[in-house]
Amino acid sequence: MGRTSKDKRDVYYRLAKENGWRARSAFKLLQLDEEFNLFQGVKRAVDLCAAPGSWSQVLSQKVGGQSSGRVVAVDLQAMAPLPGVIQIQGDITQLSTAKEIIQHFEGCPADLVVCDGAPDVTGLHDVDEYMQAQLLLAALNIATHVLKLGGCFVAKIFRGRDVTLLYSQLRIFFSSVLCAKPKSSRNSSIEAFAVCQGYDPPEGFIPDLTRPLLNHSYDFNQLHGPARFIVPFVACGDLSAYDSDRSYPLDLEDGSEYKYTPPTQPPIAPPYQEACRLKKNGQLAKELLPKECPINKVDKLPQPLTVPQGHTLLSPKVEDDEINCSP
Repeated sequence: MGRTSKDKRDVYYRLAKENGWRARSAFKLLQLDEEFNLFQGVKRAVDLCAAPGSWSQVLSQKVGGQSSGRVVAVDLQAMAPLPGVIQIQGDITQLSTAKEIIQHFEGCPADLVVCDGAPDVTGLHDVDEYMQAQLLLAALNIATHVLKLGGCFVAKIFRGRDVTLLYSQLRIFFSSVLCAKPKSSRNSSIEAFAVCQGYDPPEGFIPDLTRPLLNHSYDFNQLHGPARFIVPFVACGDLSAYDSDRSYPLDLEDGSEYKYTPPTQPPIAPPYQEACRLKKNGQLAKELLPKECPINKVDKLPQPLTVPQGHTLLSPKVEDDEINCSP
């Protein structure tokens, strides 16, 4: 797909480049803030799974721009620098990462923790939903180490069959849990965002990154039937705004000619970089032409089949000849 056709396909992709955002996901956080006032009174914010840095850009403007504001971004991948953002290239499942975050906040807990991370989807919905759930729980686990009482936690969630289990888990730690769908998030996607406000862990809870949160030691499904906890669903963003599932023309409203805008910040050492290099040099995979395909013989049974008395074994006639492979 060419560059222009990609711009035409997704208006938020195009607007992100024109407005200087590193990714279209910046609009999702902005629309969530419009609905929930996430940045009100926030002085210390943490962006987990931050690369390439669009959410960190938003936090940099909304929080880092204040005289006392501070933003810490964490990701396993390297990320281009951002003004007012402290970067940690580390693992969110390690206690050392949590300690380093608190160290940058001079021993104070964070007011807001956000996570827009997602696994590389496989297309197998059950697998993708499970991996996303584990990533969310890892983000929640480190948030319990760095988030202040009454703080806010926002994370991407896949609205699958077992999403109620995650809602119940989040409800243990927060007084308010909602499911939000920004206008810039495609309707065709099961992506949504869990907005958790009022951090209030259970009495006696001790954060422990060595133990998964979602296990049978927590009674996370106490309510059943009509009394079961239901998470409200909220649509965020102006309903008259651009539709993320539509394709918009490249013609500008003022009649001026459209000009392609390159991405604000290309990825730094992405995991697929080596695969792209091999493909460009024709080394990633080599197609086998029919004449290059190895010749096989029909496998013969080592012993004759035993046919029950009164039955006849029917099979197509196969010549003991070479089999040509199809292209």
